[in-house]
Amino acid sequence: MNLSRRKFFTLAGTTAAGVTLLSPLEAFYARVARGQVARGTGYGPLSPKLPENADELKGVILGGVNLETTPLLELPPGFNYTAISFTGQSMSDGGTVPSNHDGMAAFQGSNNTTILVRNHEVGSGGDNPVVASSKYDQIGGGTTTLIIGSDRRVKTHYASLAGTIRNCAGGPTPWGSWISCEENVSVPGPSNPTLTKKHGYNFEVPATADIQVADPVPLVAMGRFNHEAIAVDPATGWVYETEDRGDSCFYRFRPNQKGNLRSGGVLEALKISDSRAVNVHPVTGSVNTSTGYLGLKGVPLSTTWVKIEDVDPVSDTVRIEAQSKGAAIFKRGEGAWYGNGVIYFACTSGGNANQGQIFAYNPNNNTVTLVVESTNSDELNAPDNITVAPFGDLFLCEDGSGSEYVIGVNQSGELYRFATNAINGSEFAGVCFSPDGKTMFVNIQDPGITLAIWGPWTRKRT
Repeated sequence: MNLSRRKFFTLAGTTAAGVTLLSPLEAFYARVARGQVARGTGYGPLSPKLPENADELKGVILGGVNLETTPLLELPPGFNYTAISFTGQSMSDGGTVPSNHDGMAAFQGSNNTTILVRNHEVGSGGDNPVVASSKYDQIGGGTTTLIIGSDRRVKTHYASLAGTIRNCAGGPTPWGSWISCEENVSVPGPSNPTLTKKHGYNFEVPATADIQVADPVPLVAMGRFNHEAIAVDPATGWVYETEDRGDSCFYRFRPNQKGNLRSGGVLEALKISDSRAVNVHPVTGSVNTSTGYLGLKGVPLSTTWVKIEDVDPVSDTVRIEAQSKGAAIFKRGEGAWYGNGVIYFACTSGGNANQGQIFAYNPNNNTVTLVVESTNSDELNAPDNITVAPFGDLFLCEDGSGSEYVIGVNQSGELYRFATNAINGSEFAGVCFSPDGKTMFVNIQDPGITLAIWGPWTRKRT
């Protein structure tokens, strides 16, 4: 285990019920500002492990990997897992599990079950598409819903959104639904002969145990752009959105009616107005955070918001309008999660080394803070999906090159490796926790496997 990777991260978290845990964010920021590096061993050294349900996977070969005989993960002592859903597996609705498992969230079900809603980042020509009776367009992306029993096995699973494209991430809402985001802005035309509608929208999927395909209504007022993830502030119902572009913006959607995203609303983009900001455009005032911000790590910067007028443009111009009005530029905004009263969001290629940044937006004082910036790939390699554990730690999926890890951060701000992809170099995605905090769910995107991990979560992490 290479301890040089364990650089500091921000602290995190609220429980599913919104109870703030002991996680002194300001103290951590102070440590960051002083340039202190916090290292830790986490739950201990990682070692290869077979899935606990290996006997149920007899004869399953996926992506050239025998799921019965091959360790899929490396985990710390005391932790185990089941491989519960994989590409090509038969589902309860008569279809098969689609490929390209991505963003995901867990919700409380009845009778001690957990409801998982999972994205599938399937493009226009992808194999193993999402198939359902109702769909938005003639395309293969969407979501599936899984009902997981207390034994961490699938009881029911079915297609729950279809006809969308490249559903990368998204996020849960406090009112019990999943927002699935299209990371694609394709339109019908000669280059896309199968399309009949514009893409680049968000869609809402109810988290329900009943086999139910979501009404595929695009949430147009939330903007048409290369969506990645969302996070909801439960106090206001305002939705924060990331955009996966090299020159992306960070957005806020204020719905006309809390909890009703179809009611319309106002779309805005974040502008850094702080006098300490660097890389400021001389005309528009737009700040480019991609490089030059290492010296401002841990410094809360004041912000304002600019209104987007053309939320549904013909071309991919939402960020162009935003930046012309002074909105800040972030390099590949990806994972987002609400916790500890702030919105955490990852910039996968940000920073002087292009290896990733994590920002935290505080809606209470309207500031944004760079809380980590990787200086080399061994330190942190392209952070993507993130979540806040019910017990307070932050977990993050790497999406770089070479070995891929789920990274944890304890409440002292120490970063540690928690899990390794033991079968290939595919990214982890969709990390989230069951509402009772006992099970972590995570995907290996290719060849498409969902894993349920459990163990001594409350054991002291050093």
